[in-house]
Amino acid sequence: MKKFNKKTIFTIVATLVMMLATSLVVFATGEEGEEVVSKFYATFWALIPPIVAIGLALITKEVYSSLFVGILLGGFLASEWNPVGALDNVVNEGIIAATAGTAGIFVFLVILGIIVALVNKAGGSAAFGRWAEVHIKSRVGAMIATFVLGVLIFIDDYFNCLTVGSVMRPVTDRHKISRAKLAFIIDATAAPVCMIAPVSSWAAAVSEFTEGTGFSGIELFVRAIPYNFYSLLMLVFVVAIAVMKFDFGPMKLHEFNAMTKGDLFTSGKTEDSSEVGAENPKGRVIDLIFPVIVLVVFSILGLLYVGGFFAGDDFITAFGNTDATVGLPWGAIIALIVTIIYLVARRVVTFKEAMECVPKGFIAMVPAILILTFATALKNMTGLLGAAEFVEMLMDSAAAGLANFLPAIIFLVACVLAFATGTSWGTFGILIPIVTAIFDPTSELLIIGVSACLAGAVCGDHCSPISDTTIMSSAGSQSNHINHVSTQLPYAITVALVSFVVYLIAAFIQNAIALLTIAVVLLLAVLFVIKYVTKDKQPA
Repeated sequence: MKKFNKKTIFTIVATLVMMLATSLVVFATGEEGEEVVSKFYATFWALIPPIVAIGLALITKEVYSSLFVGILLGGFLASEWNPVGALDNVVNEGIIAATAGTAGIFVFLVILGIIVALVNKAGGSAAFGRWAEVHIKSRVGAMIATFVLGVLIFIDDYFNCLTVGSVMRPVTDRHKISRAKLAFIIDATAAPVCMIAPVSSWAAAVSEFTEGTGFSGIELFVRAIPYNFYSLLMLVFVVAIAVMKFDFGPMKLHEFNAMTKGDLFTSGKTEDSSEVGAENPKGRVIDLIFPVIVLVVFSILGLLYVGGFFAGDDFITAFGNTDATVGLPWGAIIALIVTIIYLVARRVVTFKEAMECVPKGFIAMVPAILILTFATALKNMTGLLGAAEFVEMLMDSAAAGLANFLPAIIFLVACVLAFATGTSWGTFGILIPIVTAIFDPTSELLIIGVSACLAGAVCGDHCSPISDTTIMSSAGSQSNHINHVSTQLPYAITVALVSFVVYLIAAFIQNAIALLTIAVVLLLAVLFVIKYVTKDKQPA
């Protein structure tokens, strides 16, 4: 074989660099300031990047490269295969815009990671685990306790996911509940609970999109709650699965391994870098409870402050005007300072040990921050490609002649859009103005249609690997993200199918109590059938 000397190698590399530079200049040539709209804009191609990313993630079980491929594909489509334009889209419109828009959530994530590390170092988590071992005596009790805590923290989904995971992880670990199951329970009591809580950041967001509908403030949101079948049925589903003591789909293998082998992860193990099991003889349950209470109180105060509550606005208006990316870090920083002072004063940690927890907390949240950055960048690519406009055209074309089936169609469209884009807020922000324009303002179908839109947005968000809430649930439970997505998907689809059937019936019955009764009975019947069919099947 011929050997190349250094001079030859240098010549080849230099030639390749010059050729690449020349090609980039050729592609980049164009009139300055000229705004080009991609021929793929507002077409089905707008949904291809997230579909590719999600498909790759589920096939390869590797989330980082899958998301990046989706981002890169979106950048090329938006620039019509211009490499310079594609790189500009990926860097500026994608990653930089993603980090700028979610920087506040990154801060909140890191601070929460630090607080968790502090509580573990102080022995608060271990003490709570010992207390729970005495008072929570079964796996069912541990799952129900996690569910109840998730329902109680209804102010914001980010806060819900991370707080419930931090508090309940030691408890579910002791009862050999898989991390995938913990992540599912957290996710199932985050967005669905926020979507049926009149006092939450989600209720405030929905109220912003209902102006001009003839309803004042948050009235439309409240009236839509009884028809929000997916959110309500998901809560029933979590309790039913726990009480009936069975699982199906990929979750069955994860739970089997956790119960019989003590393997909480099955695959893609995520280590807790914050020393969750650290023992400290001075630690007490109050060393976990107090920081959590402080975090809850100051996070709520932060949300209200940013929304203008202390400047004279009323409670509901303040929540309508707040910004979670500012309010949550605002409260978390104060909570962190108070927690450090409290734990040092209690002499369960020294000031030096407290400072050592800062990098540990940051390291624990790096995977979540990276996934969140890539997921947000992918959403930005779908925005560049006009995914919202494409869906709006589909809705307009579906409205004619399908009035009685519109609630079910709206539910499906919202599911697909939220799944592909990973955002429920963006989904109902796009669809609510369309829905309110389709229906008669005095008709009960308007309420049902809005409910279908909100339910579909939550469903798609719940299923999507690139959803903020799904990512936060994985982070809060310290579960492998792809494991969480793959085990949760059959559960979410089951509830979604039942919800779709009920929305078909809703166009004809239009009575919330009757429909809810039908929905719950239908869901429980489906679960009993699944349990009977899968009872003799070994997990695979």
